Amino acid sequence: MNKPIRVVSVFSLLLFVALLLNSTYLMYARAGSLADDPRNRRTIDASFSRERGAILVGKEAVARSVPSDDKYRFQRTYPQPLKYAHVTGWFSWFSLTGVESSQDEVLSGEDSRLFVTRMVDLLSNADPTGGNVQLTLDAAAQDAAYAGLEALPGEAKGAVVALEPSTGRVLAMASAPSFDPNAFASHDFTAVSGLSEELNADPDDPLVNRAIRTTLPPGSTFKLVTAAAAIESGQYDADSLVPGGFAYPLPQSSEKIPNHDGGNCGGNRITMTQALEVSCNVTFLSLADELGNEAMAEQAEAFGFNSTVLEDLGGQAESLYPRDMDQPSTALSGIGQSSVTATPLQMAMVAGAIANDGEVMRPYVVEEVRAPDASVLDRTDTQVVSNAISATTAEELTTMMVSTVDQGTATPAQIPGVQVAGKTGTAQSTADRPPYAWFVSFAPADDPQVAVAVLVEGSDTTREEIGGGALGGPIAKAVMEAVIDR
Repeated sequence: MNKPIRVVSVFSLLLFVALLLNSTYLMYARAGSLADDPRNRRTIDASFSRERGAILVGKEAVARSVPSDDKYRFQRTYPQPLKYAHVTGWFSWFSLTGVESSQDEVLSGEDSRLFVTRMVDLLSNADPTGGNVQLTLDAAAQDAAYAGLEALPGEAKGAVVALEPSTGRVLAMASAPSFDPNAFASHDFTAVSGLSEELNADPDDPLVNRAIRTTLPPGSTFKLVTAAAAIESGQYDADSLVPGGFAYPLPQSSEKIPNHDGGNCGGNRITMTQALEVSCNVTFLSLADELGNEAMAEQAEAFGFNSTVLEDLGGQAESLYPRDMDQPSTALSGIGQSSVTATPLQMAMVAGAIANDGEVMRPYVVEEVRAPDASVLDRTDTQVVSNAISATTAEELTTMMVSTVDQGTATPAQIPGVQVAGKTGTAQSTADRPPYAWFVSFAPADDPQVAVAVLVEGSDTTREEIGGGALGGPIAKAVMEAVIDR
């Protein structure tokens, strides 16, 4: 073989080896990233041409795929879009959110548990079909939660979470303002891009699931955590005498913190129950200062602060109780101010733990996943996250919360013939806006079926009209009634 032919042969061999190496790299090393790249039109075409599984609430599909009249075979639709948007999320050409994202492998049919189904489809030359996802949501409770937020004055912002105390099942999760996921599932990709830019720039943040992503000072609802820490210390119970009075002198400061209504809570010495009934700031500032930062932080973390536990719906923000607060800040933390922040989910977990003899259950929104033939592939098991308080402490707190609904600040949550436990909260914001209104409750108090947390972040309500009981109480009542009457 002469030299020119030998050079060409070697060069051709090197090119062939390079081609093999590149093919191997693309097919194995980069296959995943290329498949997930939103610019990959083959992936888009395949996704939109496959019948995606349904997301179910009860027997009703709140997300499903229907035959399309364009070049793609199927269109993702959301029959009750605004009510369930923040839970279902959306299925779009550029992203997935909510349950559409967390359960994508099942819904798309790619889950390994659907291997047999895929093989049968392949052998029978049938189109592949995704599995279905059954949610824990209770339709009546979700209706009540969303309707309550919608009924607030003006363009309200807020959220509602309802849990089943004994299991952690999320019975309702609503956030306002909402959005229409049908618009994100559109096959008009240019319009979808424009909508995404518009909603992401909206100052009201309609895409944010406030139930799990918004953290704000919990105000007086946090007094339940302070009371729990006090009773767990062994020094107090529901009948113990605690400080009352008009104002509390903040440690290391000349500032005096008054009660919300400017009153004296009924005297200089009142019972713990009375303190919760009238939401006495002086009492809980004093208790937090006495207990100290370490004891308060340990109690808050036992309820779930400084961690996240929701696994089947992405985006949960940590509710925070800092472990490095100084004495004045620790005192203020006792009334849910200072650096303490919480999500509505977290405050629902606090109420749920009290209702459940002190046990915090892991919250979850996916009840089970099913194959296309409706056979069950997997079912979520309940799990105890922590024992936040003793059963005795839970009983004491329940007594105090029932009294707060019967004759205290939480009377708007009263249900005829049903014993309700509840607590209001009004958290200070900035000087140029009204406070945040909170409400937590559970019912029936002697056999809890539902625990609720309501946050009203903003509405067309004057500062004087703001109150956790006035705004959140009726919403919580409606959700509890929906569950109890089901």
